[in-house]
Amino acid sequence: MNAANTIEKPESVTLYYREGSSNKVYQVSIEPSGDLFLVNFTYGRRGSTLQTGSKTSTPVDYETAKRVYDKLVREKMAKGYTAGPDGTPYQHTDKADRVTSILPQLLNAIEESEANQLVHDRDHCAQEKFDGRRVLIRKHGAEIHGINRKGLLIGVPEPVFQSTRSIPGDFVIDGECVGDVLYAFDLLETSEGDQRANGYHTRYLRLMNVLGAAMQKNIILAETAFTPKQKVQLLKDLRQQNKEGIVFKRLNAPYSPGRPNSGGAQLKHKFYATLSAVVAQVNEKRSVEVRLLNCKGWIPCGNVTIPANFQIPAVGEVVEIRYLYAFKESNALYQPVYLGPRQDVEQHECVLSQLKFKAGGGEDEGC
Repeated sequence: MNAANTIEKPESVTLYYREGSSNKVYQVSIEPSGDLFLVNFTYGRRGSTLQTGSKTSTPVDYETAKRVYDKLVREKMAKGYTAGPDGTPYQHTDKADRVTSILPQLLNAIEESEANQLVHDRDHCAQEKFDGRRVLIRKHGAEIHGINRKGLLIGVPEPVFQSTRSIPGDFVIDGECVGDVLYAFDLLETSEGDQRANGYHTRYLRLMNVLGAAMQKNIILAETAFTPKQKVQLLKDLRQQNKEGIVFKRLNAPYSPGRPNSGGAQLKHKFYATLSAVVAQVNEKRSVEVRLLNCKGWIPCGNVTIPANFQIPAVGEVVEIRYLYAFKESNALYQPVYLGPRQDVEQHECVLSQLKFKAGGGEDEGC
């Protein structure tokens, strides 16, 4: 009998911290990996898509894992975290960060005027632009893995994992993970074969059939508007509900991984601007300076305050920021709001051309 089999119930704990506007969760677990063990952790703001990691880069014996586990729990509780049964456990994978051959189709942004035209275009359907993390779910036999926008294997929330397991057959589903729910909007593969060459309308109907084959509640089919009347109402509702934005997809278009240089079959319009930037320096009083890249090098774009419920990011880390607009003269962001780290975005992707300037301020001149 191996060491893993002698542990009937590997240890895990959910810790949470709540003070003022802070509402954080931190989960730690000892998980079997062959004959040895890993100490994995999950953290972030409750109700958001959590970040995952491991305190043991390679599997260790149980005694070592227990020491690492106990030390981590003590450190968190010394910072004010308390134990509790709440939270969303994550299903880790010992293949995390391995490269897959699966890449998502990425969307180009459009302005409000084009969005107002597309709601009347019968060749396009419309969906909500969800405010979460892009996740593809691959199920092949007993194996279930999450895949991020870079094509790397990642852990997924336990409820999404269990819902995936309950759905019969093999498949690859594309969606947006918000908390412990995956909003599914595309189907790349099924037991019958590759679906990418089919038009979006066909893929959507087959996705509906795949999800309808099991009673589960954590993988939800994205609501889709097809007629002009439905799309006009959806756009109105999303604005009134302060949602992130709207997506338009050409009904007869195949699934094309990557992002086209311009245009494309799938387009997004955000009701407010967001960008990925690199931390240039850490300031006093919980703020950081951020910068963006163009052919002239790194360009400073102002400061952003880090809320108390987030850890202060390190210099060089990629972060996500929401803002109203940028000033053309200085490239500084107006009313920036820190949204958290972006582990699925590289530094070289944080380009100055992301900036949306104040109306009448023109566009980035580039190089």
